[in-house]
Amino acid sequence: MEDFRRTYLRLCKESGLEPHESVLNQLHNVRAAGDSTRLDLATQSLSVDTCAVLGRVLSNDVLFTEVVLSDCMLSEEGVKLLLHGLCSNTTVKVLDLKGNNMRAVGSEALGKLLRQNKSIRRLTLEWNALGMWGEAFSIFCEGLGSNEALKQLDLRNNQINHQGAGELAMALKRNTTLQELDLRWNNIGLLGGRALLESLQQNRTLLQLEMAGNNVPSDTLKAVEQSIDHNSDRKSTLKESRSKTQVLSKEIRSLREEKGKQFLNMMETIDKQREDLGRSSRMSAVRVGQLQEALNERKSAVNSLKAKLQMTEAALALSEQKSHDLGELLSRVKLEKSELKERQSREMNKEQEVDELERRCKAQQDHIFDLKQELTNSTSELKLRLAQAEERLEAEKKRSKQTLDDAENLRQKEVDQLNRHREESERSLQDRVQKLEGIRIQLEEELSRVRAMSVTERAQAEEELVKIRNQVRLEEQQRVSHLEEKLRLLTQSRDESQIHCTQQKRTVSELQAKNNHLALEMEGLKRRIEELQQELGGKEQEKVAEVNKVRVELQEQIGHLQAERATQGGLKEKIAALEREMKVQTSNHREALLDKESEIASLLEKLRLKDGEIMRTREDEAQRASFLQKAILTYVQGSPLGSYSPKK
Repeated sequence: MEDFRRTYLRLCKESGLEPHESVLNQLHNVRAAGDSTRLDLATQSLSVDTCAVLGRVLSNDVLFTEVVLSDCMLSEEGVKLLLHGLCSNTTVKVLDLKGNNMRAVGSEALGKLLRQNKSIRRLTLEWNALGMWGEAFSIFCEGLGSNEALKQLDLRNNQINHQGAGELAMALKRNTTLQELDLRWNNIGLLGGRALLESLQQNRTLLQLEMAGNNVPSDTLKAVEQSIDHNSDRKSTLKESRSKTQVLSKEIRSLREEKGKQFLNMMETIDKQREDLGRSSRMSAVRVGQLQEALNERKSAVNSLKAKLQMTEAALALSEQKSHDLGELLSRVKLEKSELKERQSREMNKEQEVDELERRCKAQQDHIFDLKQELTNSTSELKLRLAQAEERLEAEKKRSKQTLDDAENLRQKEVDQLNRHREESERSLQDRVQKLEGIRIQLEEELSRVRAMSVTERAQAEEELVKIRNQVRLEEQQRVSHLEEKLRLLTQSRDESQIHCTQQKRTVSELQAKNNHLALEMEGLKRRIEELQQELGGKEQEKVAEVNKVRVELQEQIGHLQAERATQGGLKEKIAALEREMKVQTSNHREALLDKESEIASLLEKLRLKDGEIMRTREDEAQRASFLQKAILTYVQGSPLGSYSPKK
């Protein structure tokens, strides 16, 4: 309540409006009353701004369930704002708008309210002249047709004519929740009454329809009352059938619960027997498991002995592998010795190469010596040639003194040529000698270098050979000592393994004896297992006998259940008979209704015929009266008194 008051005051302050005293007084009275949920603003003049604020407050209100705004003379805009706020309200159940003289805008707002609001159950619209606005009233009727919450509607004194009644009839055909409709003191007429009567053939929920003071014929009112009574009868029969079905369903549930309890008790007994059998089987299984564990322990002991044998065999294999490895080491030592021999042979080859180089140096020296001899020979030959030439010249001087002068020039030329040739040959020979001497010097230097290199290499090779020989000797001595030590250890290990093998053979013989003993024990255990199996067979036979007993008991209980099922079948047949009686009664009601409707139709036809006869008699009487009047007038005019009648 305090929240409503605060929001009202806040909205008034926001809109710059003074709070309405009547609203504040009503809120104060409601707060004083305590649990009141009724907002009564009847006969209070509310302005448009006040209506706007109230609409905004009521749109989110959750306190008031009844709002009374009767005789407030609300304006069109005020009604629109109030109803717009109530469209989103979810708590108001009763709305009273009596005597506010709503117009077209109000009717349209009411239609919108009925379409959107889903909480209003009773709506009072008395003295509002809604029927005067045709299109707006049709919108109101459309909202009523789509509404799914309204149960009571008061439309008294709203000047609803036959067209408005037709719109209402269309709305009632679509509405499925309205139960009470008050249309008293309107102007529905015959056509409106017939339209409402037709709508009641489709509407099955309307239980009360007041139509007094609407110029509706009595037969139509009776037909409407009959349809309303039919709806109420249908509702009562539905209630009775629902109550009967609920009672029968309760009885069936109780029977099912009892049978379920009995079945559960039977299942519990069966489960207990099964548990007892399971316990006995578990005990026997535990005994068998213990015996099996003992056998497994003996088997594990035998397996451990076998594993020890395998370990000894593996140790022997390892010793053999070690001896094989020692043989491989000896072969490797032999290979290393052969490699050392190859190295020594390579060094010897190097010495032979040095000797070959020395031989080459000697050959080059011999070649140089040969070249020197060739030089001396060539010089001697040249000297001999010169001597021969001089002798020839002297002979020619002696032989030809006469031709000396002529040939002197030629001789001089030849001498010059020979001198030139000699000089050139001497130069070439000198150059060749110089080149050969340079080559000889280079070869001598190379020989000296090669000799020095060979001497140093020979010294280094000899030193390396000495070192390698010493190392090889030391390594051979060490390897031999190591191999001798390994051989000694191998012989010791072989002796130990032989001793161990003898011991293991003894242990194997002992284990075989134990194995034989264990085999005897296993045979005894097998016999014990056979005895236990025989005991289990006896227990299984006992279990089978107990199971047969349980089956017999179950069959007896099943027989009882079948008997109860037969009783349930009888109850179901009774239920079916009751349903058939209900169907027969409903069919009888339908036939009676159809008969009454046919009687009503025949009576209406008779009334129509009587109305026609009355109209004909009236027309005949009117004609007769006119004829009599004419006859009287003619008689009066034709009589002597007619001349004395005063003029009009």
